Amino acid sequence: MPANLEDRFGMPLSTSSAGAAECYREGIDRLLSQNHGPDLKLQEAIDLDEGFAVAHGALAFWYQQRARPEEARETIKQALALASGVTRRERQQIQAVNLWITGKGRESIALIKEHLAEFHRDGLLLRLAHRLYMLGCSGAGSPDFPPEYLALLQGVESHCMDDWAFLAEYAFAHHETGQLDAAMDLAQRSLDMNPINAVASHSMTHVHFERGDAASGEDFLGAWLQSFDAPASSYVHLSWHLALFELAQGKYQETLDRYENFIRPSVVAKSMATLNDSASLMWRLQLYGGTPPPKPWEEVLTIASPAAERPGAAFRDAHAALAFAGAGDHEAMAKMTERLRKSAEDGDSFTKEVVLPLAEGIEAFGQGRYAESVEFFEPVFPQLVRIGGSHAQREVFEDTMLEAYIRAGRFEKAEQMLRARLGQRDSVRDTFWLGRVQSAQGQTFEADASFGRAIKGWEGCDPDAPELTALNNLKAASD
Repeated sequence: MPANLEDRFGMPLSTSSAGAAECYREGIDRLLSQNHGPDLKLQEAIDLDEGFAVAHGALAFWYQQRARPEEARETIKQALALASGVTRRERQQIQAVNLWITGKGRESIALIKEHLAEFHRDGLLLRLAHRLYMLGCSGAGSPDFPPEYLALLQGVESHCMDDWAFLAEYAFAHHETGQLDAAMDLAQRSLDMNPINAVASHSMTHVHFERGDAASGEDFLGAWLQSFDAPASSYVHLSWHLALFELAQGKYQETLDRYENFIRPSVVAKSMATLNDSASLMWRLQLYGGTPPPKPWEEVLTIASPAAERPGAAFRDAHAALAFAGAGDHEAMAKMTERLRKSAEDGDSFTKEVVLPLAEGIEAFGQGRYAESVEFFEPVFPQLVRIGGSHAQREVFEDTMLEAYIRAGRFEKAEQMLRARLGQRDSVRDTFWLGRVQSAQGQTFEADASFGRAIKGWEGCDPDAPELTALNNLKAASD
């Protein structure tokens, strides 16, 4: 088959249109690098060849990824209807996407493993595997997905190390399994090949987070985003990461400005796909500051509202719970917990063991019932990875449990958790919280030392930041 009728990995494409093949390749590149407009190029490919089944399949993938399930289902139907005349590789790719869209994640990941054993370089299915594993037990069904995801990539490593898209995925699997130096190296190699690759930039960002180096993370990501296409689907999420780096340094106004301009649903994207970023940042601002954030919860509630009544991924439900509890929407929270309770009673062990108690713990925290919140949280946290997401994303739930310990007077457990976290990476906030715990236990000398380190760490903090105000007040009281 002529080279121009092959995909970016050198595998045959079932189309007679060279123009359609070129548009497809560009669309896949945009999708795998999370740049703007993969749907536009894939639609161009379809316009040039309406029977281009695999282009319909890739477009369905994009719709599902962007939380547009109705369009995803309609588009994958078209791909399936056209699949009889394509290669077995293309049929399997379409079927794996179809299984994901129809909620059969475990079957999809099983097919992907079988497929990659033969077609090692099929980047779209490597990306789909990432998506399914990141959904945890709601996707691939894996209770501890990072090592399993890493093992899948190791199985095709020898065939793919010259591919920037694979290197970016491989970097992600490495930092989520604690291999930070290797992750940084892989991500840099990917960026060297493709400097506008947002997946590699994302992994670099995660390494800075895991190292507790917010200043370097802000420098890297802030500079990289300046040349990134703003409408791209991942721009909101990378802006969220940048906001966390700013917030870690006490730069509250910069954080608020970034939320307003690049994350806030009413300004950027009124989509369920942005719920995780907007809800978790708003909750953090409320948690760390001790007061409602100076931005409205209502628009976050709008995109969270489907979770009140309709089943969805655990990761979505957990973030919807943050929105409902943060905004004090007791009716929506009650509807969601009742839905989860019924699912648990009907035999869904994952919901019973993880999703329902996590939502109930968030609800109790939001209502000031901190001791009760702890009782819900404690059995969940050893298995929190089951909800999916990255460590950086799950940290908001760790922070909530830690704050619940402190507010409930469970100081020994709070100190144990803080020392474990500080043993992994530096954190000014955790140092401040350790001082709070020490002060509450009458350890005046130790608290004063912790407060002093936190004040030094927040030297560039906004002078009127609520955390700095609370820190200075406690430091003054300990002197």
